[in-house]
Formats: sequence, structure tokens, C-alpha cells
Amino acid sequence: MQSPSDSVYPAHWEADVVLRDGGAARIRPIAPDDAQRLVSFYEQVSDESKYYRFFAPYPRLSDRDVHRFTHHDYVDRVGLAATVGGEFIATVRYDRIDDRGRPAKEPGADQAEVAFLVQDAHQGRGVASALLEHIAAVARERGIRRFAAEVLPANTKMIKVFTDAGYTQQRTFEDGVVRLEFDLEPTEQSMAVMRGREQRAEARSVQRLLAPGSVAVIGTGRTPGGVGRSVLRNLLDSGYPGRVYAVNHAFPEGGTRLDPEGVPGHRSVPEVPEPVDLAVLAVPAAQVPDVVRDCGEHGVRGLVILSSGYAESGPEGRERQRALLRQARSYGMRLIGPNAFGLINTAPDVRLNASLAPQMPGAGRIGLFTQSGAIGIALLSELHRRGPGDGSIAGISTFLSAGNRADLSGNDLLQYWYDDPATDVAILYLESIGDPRKFMRLARRTAAVKPVVVAKGARHTGTAPLGHTVPTVRIPDSTVSALMRQAGVIRVDTVTELIDAGLLLASQPLPDGPRVAILGNSESLALLTYDACLTEGLRPLRPHVLAAAATPDDFRTALSAALANGLCDAVVVTAIPWVGEEGVASPGEGADLAAALREAASSAAPAKPVTVVHLAMDALADALAAPAPSGEALTPPQDVPSPSHNASPRLDGAPTHPGAPGPPGDATAAPQDPATPPQSPATSPPRPATDSAPTASPSTGSPAPASPPTPLVPAFPAAERAVRSLAQAVRYAKWRRDAADPGRVPEFEDIEEAAAGADIDRLLDELARHADITRSVPLPADDAHALLARYGIPVRPAHPAPDPDTAVRAAARLGYPVALKTTAPHLRHRPDLGGVRLDLTGEAELRRAYAELTDFLGKPEELRPVVQPMVPRGVDTVVRAAIDPAAGAVLSFGLAGAPSQLLGDTAHRLVPATDRDVAEQIRSIRTAPLLFGWRGSQPVDTAALEDLLLRVSRLVDDHPEVVGVDLEPVVVAPHGVAVLDATVRLARPPATTDLGPRRMPAY
Repeated sequence: MQSPSDSVYPAHWEADVVLRDGGAARIRPIAPDDAQRLVSFYEQVSDESKYYRFFAPYPRLSDRDVHRFTHHDYVDRVGLAATVGGEFIATVRYDRIDDRGRPAKEPGADQAEVAFLVQDAHQGRGVASALLEHIAAVARERGIRRFAAEVLPANTKMIKVFTDAGYTQQRTFEDGVVRLEFDLEPTEQSMAVMRGREQRAEARSVQRLLAPGSVAVIGTGRTPGGVGRSVLRNLLDSGYPGRVYAVNHAFPEGGTRLDPEGVPGHRSVPEVPEPVDLAVLAVPAAQVPDVVRDCGEHGVRGLVILSSGYAESGPEGRERQRALLRQARSYGMRLIGPNAFGLINTAPDVRLNASLAPQMPGAGRIGLFTQSGAIGIALLSELHRRGPGDGSIAGISTFLSAGNRADLSGNDLLQYWYDDPATDVAILYLESIGDPRKFMRLARRTAAVKPVVVAKGARHTGTAPLGHTVPTVRIPDSTVSALMRQAGVIRVDTVTELIDAGLLLASQPLPDGPRVAILGNSESLALLTYDACLTEGLRPLRPHVLAAAATPDDFRTALSAALANGLCDAVVVTAIPWVGEEGVASPGEGADLAAALREAASSAAPAKPVTVVHLAMDALADALAAPAPSGEALTPPQDVPSPSHNASPRLDGAPTHPGAPGPPGDATAAPQDPATPPQSPATSPPRPATDSAPTASPSTGSPAPASPPTPLVPAFPAAERAVRSLAQAVRYAKWRRDAADPGRVPEFEDIEEAAAGADIDRLLDELARHADITRSVPLPADDAHALLARYGIPVRPAHPAPDPDTAVRAAARLGYPVALKTTAPHLRHRPDLGGVRLDLTGEAELRRAYAELTDFLGKPEELRPVVQPMVPRGVDTVVRAAIDPAAGAVLSFGLAGAPSQLLGDTAHRLVPATDRDVAEQIRSIRTAPLLFGWRGSQPVDTAALEDLLLRVSRLVDDHPEVVGVDLEPVVVAPHGVAVLDATVRLARPPATTDLGPRRMPAY
């Protein structure tokens, strides 16, 4: 069954994976030169494990065994190994068998027997589960659809690996052996299992970096100053309680003590007498490989590489960075950097500042990730200015600045923050997205339980910074923004907006809707706030203007009344300084007003977001951002929990805390009865329907700092900033409510999926004879129309008309009235250029129109005219689906014509789209009113349009070979839709990085 080309070593099966304990391993095919590694590996396996593998005592492998287990054809016999440090820690192999369980000799056998062996020291790390995912993917690639495994009943660990995988299984017991058979086709359960394991493993790998038991700073100078010595100083000043070591090859032999820090110093990591969990490297790039080797051999778990001179420096540095990543992963280490700024963990029992930040940030509820050290510095500085100290409004839980992010990225932090109880809001500054498919998936899952706020640099160039060796995403930035909105991500444009949104979301409950009460002691400032609300799409109530000399008690009374009003969902307080009796400002006005506002906010039930706009009242902002002084804490009522985006929602659906989804439906729903009492809290927050619920978060030290007992209120020096942040919270809250019912991907009884697949295979074979099908190739029109028809998408016929007589004969066959159109590329879909004549009711009109086109626009062979039957009048639209190798399949919709193109008025959704996705999609464009009876016109059949979008989504989702579909125009009439032209492009299936077995990216 083997073909010669299949015996070539399949390098694309190689992958780096994160194991259950957070360490890394490499999975690769076993090759003939692995004989000695296999023998060494087998010698370290216990007799019990050998017995479980071979069902008999098997102390050593014979030469024949070694040859058989290292020589594979990579088709019928395949072996994979998991390696750490270049040595085997586990193996798996399959052998193709026939229906009788014997080695297959005839083509068509689609079953294989699979067997594992894991070194005892590495059992329990999830190695076998990872190997099963990869060997199953290999088997599917080689046409195997079913695995069989025989296991001794006492080998419960191995039985659990199979039974927990989520595949459809059959289990029998015969002759003292458990026989398991399972299909390899991925199921919803197997994907959920795989992604659940991925989340726990990657979260654990981040946790190991954020909470190390010991840290070595390599490159620590012998005298004060320099990068290494600064990091050491920052680490000690932060109060880190673990063991700290200074390493420098220039230290004297036998070790030393670095003063004044009092830290033990060693010449190299191997000389450190105890284990090292985290190593911070501040050495020249040329010395890094030797240091990484020392760290790997000493068992270091993770690296922070501050050194520069890598991909940011050019092609040579890019290769140096790739070699660094391969070396670190070969030892099972995760890597932050190179060219990194460092990481911070403010948990009370960790207090880790392994970064270049000279000041330890205050502890709080914000998780922060940046790819840029400069932006990291700016964010930390601004957060400190907005709320210094532990428990303030601007406190952080964790911070990581990844530099070139060769390994650890924002995706890893999203995995960690997803169920981290110390983090309520995730903030990311990104300059590139290495794996957009995975990012959107993780962001959507995380956003379902806590806000994710993203600012992205390099939006308009379409390229990543030099240090980021990631694939280029070809889709425009506007599409990226639309996909982020679909995933629930709050995207902002500036670093200032990043902080503004983060502070509001970290301190305030989510609003029930867009209705905003405005109160304050300045009519002008209140009107500016009112206008800003309208600009952001909110529904402001008439401002309540207090006297210019209003006292803190007046503010407290007004805010309490506004919060008790069932017709408002949020309150914006505006304040300007007031003048006392002596003509000067009251010295305590900021603190007094802050106390009054916080007292009113704490007594609201249900809780509602409150934000403050102030002019020249910095003391007010500082007082609102800081924890209440000791002894003056205000205690919220029992039914108003302290801020936490992971608290339980009320049973009636109304949010009682930040992040809780309110009742389903539109954000502008009618107000609830203010007299309705709050219900008791439910037992658990909602989780996304498509992912398994998270397990308990790995501890980052001691329990996270408790939320402050008094409400922290964000204050802004401009109305526009406050309202913009509030509007982002309103839109996010609505997304959370909608996400509770994400819709469904419908099943269509008239879809011919198998027949379409057969057509695609045949067409690709035909195209391969004269085209490179690794790139997209357009189908001939007839083939494209036939393929679309398999999915219930009929395309109206268009007959070529190279001369007037042919046009007349075509019209006679179709029946009048008809349309005459040019299809030349420069005139296609451009009715504004005069290349279309409609409602031609007879031969004379048709001939006259043909003459006009050829007289004014060119010869028939240049125009390529066609005749097409008329369809009912309606709204011309465009439906497209395209696949970006990195971002995946994207479904797009907009109205046809130049105005929509000029405005960029197109809506995008990731495939597969649900019925709810497409309903929102057609309503989200700015020109959507034209579909719903604008200015008295007749509404069109949007249900038929949604049906068409869902069918296109299904086509590209079912068949990854379909890399492009373009339907233009699609006329949406009052009853039904008509597709007048269509193109389809095919290619060999692109790599689907987020749909196969889990693996770390390799750039």
C-alpha cells in the first residue's frame, strides 16, 4: 500500500506541545537514526510499564525490535516520539490492519492498531494524551479512520487516556484483555477535550513563569548599574520572597556574595546548588545559546530574555531568534522575549518584579500584556498616575511585556486570565497577531466571562514589526476589527483609551442598557456630556443641573436618586470646582465630594456604573481612585457584591456586578419595574457554549487581593473620554447578553455535501493538469454554478452574445424582458459606466441597446456582452467568502455599488456563521435601512438573504478547498433573492493551524 513518495520523512508532523504541568515537549516522527535513543529510552522504563506494553516480561529490545520500531514507511506503519532535551520520553506507533486484525496487505484498509509507551518519570504529565492527538491526525492524513487498542485491565492510566479523548468508542473484554475501538473523526466532545487540555496546560505554563520558587538573574554586573543589576534590584525591592541568585561568569570561582544586595553569586547556572525555576537573561546575544544550554541542563523551567540583537536586527538576527526558540523548547522551557521588558506578579505571596520597571505597580484586578517595552513603560506609568498603591482603581494583577514574543504571546495570557480569580479585566497592546484563528477563539471564550480590551498598532501598514516573525495577515484592518467585535473584544485606538476602558470595566458593574443619567454643577459640562452620549449611540436623559455651589451632600442626594431611577442604566457625574465664602476653593472639596459619591454608589441596588467628569479637580480623581482610608470603609449592602467580573449573576438576569450578563435581548429594551426586588444570586456565571468550563485556576501565590470594600469610581478630565469608555461597556454588556444564546448553524436538507465533495475532487484533478492548485484557481462559470447549486444557491443563467443575432436568439430562449450586460473585467459590476441595459421587452429594443453599447464602449470581443433574464427589482447586494491562511474563513456582506465601496460599508463574520451571526451581520452595515423600507420603500426579503449567507458559510466550512466565493450582484427582492453572477475559487486545503492537534506556533 505504500508509495515511494510517502516514505520521505514527513517534517510537517513535527510539533512542539505544552504538557499538563506547563512544560514543553517536541513530538516528531521516529527515524532510523533514533536507534540509540530508543534503546536508552527503553532502559529507563520500569518492568511494570514494559509488561503493560507487551503483555509479558520484556526486559530489553532485540536488534530486530529496534529496527522494526525505528524503520517506518510513514503510511501503514508510523511511529512518533515525544522528546525533551533530544531524548525520548514517550513513543506511540500504529500499524495498519485488516478486518481480521492482521497487517493490511490490500488497499482500502482504514483501521490501525495503536500502542503507547511512556517513561515512568514522565507519566501523569499528559504526554500520552498529546501523542494520541497527533497520531490520530497523522492516521487521518493517511486514510485511517479507526484505531484499535488492546490494554491489560490493570493498565488503568492507559485506558483513561483512550476513554477521556472524546472519540466515539466501543469497548469489549476478551481473553483477559480490554479491546478499545474508536473512530478518529473529530467530534464536538473530542474538540472540547482537546481545547480544555490546551487551556489548562498553557495556563499552567504561564503560572510557572509568574510564580517561580527561585529566580536567577544572569548577567548581573559586579558593580551597580547595567541591565542585569537593575533587574536584580527591582526583584529584591518588590518584596519577592523566593530564592534569588546572581550569575556572572566573571564572579570568582567557588561563588561569592553580591553586596549590598546580599545575594549569592555564581559563575554559571550549573554552579547554583539548588533548583532554579526562572532565569532572567541580560547577556549579549552571542552568549545566550551557552546560557540557555546551562539552564536547560540544570532543569530551569522558564526564561525571560532581555537581550536584543534578534529578529529586530535583520535576517541574521531572525535566524538567531529561531535557533533560540528551538533550543529553549528542546529542553521543555517556555520563553519570554527576546528583547523583552519582563514580567510582574502582584499577588501578595509572590510580589515578583522580574522586569526593567523600577517601581512595583499596585496590586489590583487588571491583567496587562504588551508586545512593546516602550508601550509597557507608558501603560505602567499612566496606571500609577491614575491610581498608585495596592487596591487602587489602577492596580494590576499581572503584567508581561514579551518583546519579540518568539514563544509566549497574548494567546497564552488569555489562556491564563480566562480562569484567573485575581484578574477581572484583560488588557492587551498588540502589534501583530501570530495565530488569528486561535486568538479570536480564545478572546471570544474569555470575553464571555470577563472583558478583553485590545489596542493594536501597525494597523495601516499591514506588516508586523521587524522582531515579530509571524505570518502576514492579508485581510484589511477593518475586517480584523469586525471579527474582534464578533468575538466580544473591546477594540480601542489609543493607549489612553486602553487605560480609560480598563479602569471603568475593572471598577464598575456592566450597564443593563444605553440609558444614561447626567448630573452635575455645570450646565455647560453637562451639555458636552449629553452631546458625547448621542455621538456614541447612547440614550442620555435630560441633564440634572445642580447649583454651581452645590455641596457634597447635594451630589450624594442627586446621585442616589439617579441610581434609584429605573429609567437609567448608568450615571455620569460632572463636577467643576466651587468657591467657598472667602472666595477660594475649599481645601477638602475633592476628598469630601469623593466620599459623598462613593457612599451613594455603594448603596445602589442593583448596582449601576458611575463615572465622573471633572475639570481642574485632580484631587477628586485621586480620592475616587484610592481605597477608602482605614476605618472609613463603606460597606456595600448584602445584595451588592464587590466588583468582580466572575461573580454570579442574579436569577432574573439583571447584573449585580461587573461583567454579569443582563436579560437577553436588545440593550434598548423597556426598563424594568424599579420596585422589583433583586433576586438571590445564582450559583455560577455563564460559560460559552462551545468550550468546556474551566477548572480552578492555578494559584499565583496566596489568594488574590480582595476587592476593595468601597466602590472605586473612574474619573476623566474630558466628557468624551468618560462617555466613550461607558459606551464601550454598554456594547460589551449587550454582547455578553447575546453571547448567552449564540445561535446555531442550521442543517439544510437540500444540501448535497458528499456530491459537492466529489465534484471538488474531480475539478481539482482537472485543474492540476494545467494550473498550480496550491494557489487559488477560478472555476469555469458552469462548474462554479453547478457547485453552488449543490448547496441550494442557484445562479441565474447568462448567455454569451458575441453579436446581435446571437443576443436575439438567447433572449428568445429566455423570454422577454431581458437584460444586456457587459462582462469585461474593466466594466464588470460597474453599472455606473453604462455597461448595463435593463427591461428590454423585444427584439428591436435589444438590437438598439446592443448597438449603443458597442458604439459607445467598444467592440463585442472587448465588452463580452451577455443576455440574462430580468429578475424582480430589489436591493443589489454583495456576498463573499474568502479564506486567509492565518485568520481562517471570513463571510462578508454589503450593498453593491460605489458608495458602499468608498465608505467601506461591509460587515464580516467568521465561518461557520450562526443564524444569529448573519441576522446581526446584515443589520450592522450603515446602509442597512435600505433593506428595511427606508423612506417608504418596500422592505425586502431579509430572511431569504440570511438563508443565502448561511448556505455560503456552510459551503466554505464543509469544504476547505473552496477558498473563495463571490456572489455579485445578489438582488434581494420583496420576495426571494436572485444571484446574477458568481465566481468560485479552489485550491488544495490550506493549513488549518487551529483545527488540528494542539501545537505551539513556530514562525
